[in-house]
Order: sequence, then C-alpha cells, then structure tokens
Amino acid sequence: MEEKTLVIRDIPVKVYCFSAVIAGSGAAGFNAADTLLRENMKDIAMISESVLAGTSRNTGSDKQTYYKLSLSGGEKDSVRALAETLFAGQSMDGDIALCEAASSVPCFNKLALLGLPFPKNRYGEYVGYKTDHDPARRATSAGPYTSKLMTEALEKSARESGLVIFDRMQIIKLIAHNEKVLGVLCLNLNSPEDPLNRYVLFRSPSIVWATGGPATMFSASVYPGSQNGATGIAFEAGAAGRNLTEWQYGLASIHPRWNVSGTYMQVLPRFVSTGRDGNDEREFLPDFFADTAQMLSLVFLKGYQWPFDARKLFGAGTQNAASGGSKAAGSSLIDIIVFLETQKGRRVFLDFTHNPLLAAEIDYASLSAECRDYLAAAGACFGTPIERLDTMNKPAVDFYRDKGVDLHSQMLEIAVCVQHNNGGLAVDCWWHSNIEGLFPVGEAAGTHGVFRPGGSALNSGQAGSMRAALYIARKRKNIPNNMEQLEIPLGEIFAEISSIMAVNESERNVPALITAARERMSMAGGMFRDETLINRALEETKKQLDNFVEMVRISGAKDLSMVFRLKDLLICQYVYLSAMADYIRHGGKSRGSALYYHKDGARPHPALPGECAALLDRGELASMIQEITCKNGTCSPVWRPVRPIPPADDFFENVWRTYRENGNVEVF
Repeated sequence: MEEKTLVIRDIPVKVYCFSAVIAGSGAAGFNAADTLLRENMKDIAMISESVLAGTSRNTGSDKQTYYKLSLSGGEKDSVRALAETLFAGQSMDGDIALCEAASSVPCFNKLALLGLPFPKNRYGEYVGYKTDHDPARRATSAGPYTSKLMTEALEKSARESGLVIFDRMQIIKLIAHNEKVLGVLCLNLNSPEDPLNRYVLFRSPSIVWATGGPATMFSASVYPGSQNGATGIAFEAGAAGRNLTEWQYGLASIHPRWNVSGTYMQVLPRFVSTGRDGNDEREFLPDFFADTAQMLSLVFLKGYQWPFDARKLFGAGTQNAASGGSKAAGSSLIDIIVFLETQKGRRVFLDFTHNPLLAAEIDYASLSAECRDYLAAAGACFGTPIERLDTMNKPAVDFYRDKGVDLHSQMLEIAVCVQHNNGGLAVDCWWHSNIEGLFPVGEAAGTHGVFRPGGSALNSGQAGSMRAALYIARKRKNIPNNMEQLEIPLGEIFAEISSIMAVNESERNVPALITAARERMSMAGGMFRDETLINRALEETKKQLDNFVEMVRISGAKDLSMVFRLKDLLICQYVYLSAMADYIRHGGKSRGSALYYHKDGARPHPALPGECAALLDRGELASMIQEITCKNGTCSPVWRPVRPIPPADDFFENVWRTYRENGNVEVF
C-alpha cells in the first residue's frame, strides 16, 4: 500500500494506491476480495460506506434461496442444462449463462466449506427444491438469512487472509480516462466537516464494483434502508447499462422491509385496507372475485409466484392478452389490486388473525388442487392464518416478532415494492465492463435476463465476483499504478462542490428533493409504465441534472453526503427512464415484472381501470439485448443480438494444454 497527499484547488486529498480495490462489502464484494487473496494478490483493499450495511447482510425471505446445479436425487442435470435454463430467461447472453452454471458448484462448495448450513441428507447429498422458473430441484437454502450468512462467512475468511478495509467511505466519483479506470474518490464519512480529511482517493487500475443495485431510486422499496448503490456514478464515468428495463416488483412489508412470499401467502391471510388514519377497515380483494375459492387459490400461488409477472396476469402461462375477466386471471392480479388500492391513498395490510371474509372456517375442498393438497400435506387445513403459519413455518412468525410486529395480534402493512434489478452495468464473461479495469459484480452487474430462477442472483454474485477476481489476479496484477490524469476530473468535482457550498446557503432542500425524485420514479418507472409519464419524468429529471448546482440548497458540509446521493440517484433515473422510453419506441410490450400501457391492449380484469390495458410481449425481443451509455448528458441506446451459449469445448487434451499455459483465463 502506497500513501500520499495531493492538493487540488487548495483542497487536500489523501491518496492510497493499490493493485485492486473492491468497492462494496456484500457477499459479492467479500468473495472477490477473498478470491484475490487466495490468488496471492495481497496489495488490495475494500472500501465501504458501512461494512454492516447493504442488501446481502440485511435482507432475505422466509426461505432465502441459492440456485445451483442439482446435487441430489435421481433427476438428470448438467452444466449445460442449467445454462439453458438461465438463457431461457430471454435477453441474456449465453456465455454468461454458461459461466454462471459452471461456477455454481465450486462457489456453492466454497460456501459450504466456510460453514454455511446448507441441508444435506444422511448420505451427504445437498437436497434441493423447485423455485420459480426452475425445471429441476436446484434450489437450496440456509434459512431466511442465507445471504447474511454468506457475507459473514466470506468476510471472516477474507479478514483472516489480511484484507484491508476502509470503512465509512462514500464513493462520489469514479475516475476514468480514455475509457480506463484510474481510481475512485470518496467522501470520508468519518469526518465530512473536516476540510483536511474530507476526501480520500483510492488509486487503482482495477476496481471491483460490488456496490449493489440502485436501491435509492424508488420510494416503494423492499431494499434495506442501509442499501444505496452507486450505479449512477458508474454511468457518469461512461459505463454502459444493460437490460435496465428489467426489474422485480412484489408484495413486501413496509416496517420492516421484507418480502411476504412463501408461507406468508400460502396460509391465506386476509387482505384489508384502511384510511391513512387506520380507520375505515375493509376487505378489497372480494371486489374483484365473485368466486372466493378462486381468490384464495391465487393468493396461495403468490407464495410460489412472488414477483409480479405479466405472464401471470391474464392467466397462468397464457399469452393471450385479448382474454379478460376474472376466469382468465393469474396470480399477478393480486399485485395490481394491492397497488391500485394504495394509489387511492389507502393503507394495505395482511391480517393473519382472521380468515378472509371473516369466515369461521375455510372451505378447503373448494380450493385449487395445488393449494388444497399443499395445505393438507402440511397439516394446516384448520384454524386462522396465524395458526396455520405457526404450524407450517414458526420462524416466519418469530422473524416479525423480533422486528417488533406480533402477527398474533397486529396487522402487517404491505405495498408493491421494487426488490431487485435484473439489469445493471454491462459486462463480458469475466465481468469486465466497457471501461477497462472496471468489474461490476453482484446486483451492480446486468447479467440476468427478463426472467430468472429464484435464487440465481446469489449464485450470479458469487460466480461473477470469482471470475472477475481470477481475471484481475492473472491478467492485471502488474499494471503500473501512476498518478497521471487525475487533476482534471478532481478539479471538476471540487469546482462543483465549491459552487454549491458558496451559492446555496438558503433553506436546506436536499431531503425533499430526494423524496420527490423517488416518488416520481415509482410512479413512472415502477410496475406500471406509461410512455407519457416516462417522458414527463425524463424531462423533469434532465432539468434537475442540468441545473443541479443552482437547485441544491444545503446547510453546510454535513449535507455533502446527501448531495452526492441525490446526484447519483438523478443520473440513475435519467439513464433507466431513457432505457424504458427507448424500449417502448422499439415496440416493447408488457413482459417480466412490468406492465406497459397500450391503447390497443386489454384489461386483465373488467373491474380494472383503462390505464391497465396492455399487450403481452410474445418474445419479439427475447433474442435481443438493449445496452445504453450516457455521455455529455445524452443517452445512446443500442440493440444487439444475444450471444448464444458457446459450443462444447471439452476435448480434454486441448483444454488441459491451455489450462497449463494460462489457466484458461482469457477473452474470446
């Protein structure tokens, strides 16, 4: 580690030089660090806003899933079969699918060896179960906190190997020149008001961008409050985005933020809404269902089919958006009904203390066979939802009790929330971006398609961070680490900060600007999308970016962290909204977790308003990928064909020879 101090525009900047820097302290970041150290690359460091923050360490579900190659039972599976499943998610590159499939077992075994309690049977098989978009039983879980356990185990291993961590460092600028990474400038959150120690620059030719998804963009979000992301900062440096239109939205509790998937839905809770003051309680799902059994069966399916899915809106698996009415409805109708209820200004709750319609007993015989047989097998065809939940999954009850919500006596407030970005920054099969030396991993990387098996994100984060680290260790270990070309970008950002500090001394407005921007994004770029709303939001966002210095009002240096957060958020929104607008212009229709209004479309249910009219995508763009860059305030989207799954390359003697030469760490 080399340390020095630069002075630019009379502002001192402490500078550290490393061979590689990992930005972010989640499961992907720590795996990258641990892999680099195992590859004997010791001159590395990790920077983090807070080591204990982020999505990996602070989120989960009732049975958080890790998706991998099947390792039990008699079902046939293979690396290529798994790659084909991932590739079938549409708009996904085949080489990345193959890499994630091939890396799934080594990454999983590493976690198991580090102590993660993945269940195995008496013979040592790691048993599995089916998850969404999964044709085999490839999913496994270490419980509701799987990603937290992963992060803690990988952190322990990396620290034991000597990892240097700089905590409380907020990235405010990714510095690149001629499309090559130079380093990252950070605001020192330990002393933001001290001008002598306010800024720290980490100079490195290789940056692993493990900053997570752009969690701050939306108001209705199940991302933990500690997760921020830094994707806008990467866009600002010229990094390309990929599949930015593709998100996951679903039902989640608000306090605490947690997906209400799995057993929370399968026990058939009661959906009620109230006024803002908690009065005027009413059940609202029956407004859309004359058939109570159909309503309850769809609620049950939300446990399996948690993300909103346009294909499960007009009917399970149907591709005919011309069919309407409740008989054709699929489980995603529940998401729309909840969303519309909240748009009326009402609050929505799950009530586990009473059966739907306040029935003394549910008519289990009338339910769908799938629902009836599941509850019968679980011994839960009795009582109230909370009694069924206690029987089927008591840890799910304990979780909320630990967070201050007793489901035995309290209703649980929910909303339709954004949960995960399937898109992100564009990478190749070594997770290398279009900016030389920048390696986005985890949710920051856009490696998923429109659909993905549940739990594949955890595997993708491990596979990508391992491959990025291997590439850096084998190909970029000895790149010179000089201080050239740093003064101009640093001078630009310090000039902007000086203008904000000097001019904007009136009433503080950054928190209000952040809140308004998030609400705007949830309305225009959330589950419901309308071209008019998207274009209006784009115009407003661009105007704020163009007038950023004049717009922002702060009360002193202590507000700088929020100022940079706001700028990252606005850049992110501008690029993501630009991608959505281009998708519509390109003829894109409702797919994945987004419903696009179409004047010639059909409503999924006759009681829904006209703005719910849509046409389902029939795979017209399934073999294409949208990528987008933003330079000088202008976004430039392009469409290209997906890269197919590479042909088999397994003649042993050839592979062995090149493996001896370079470990087969190469770009094709």
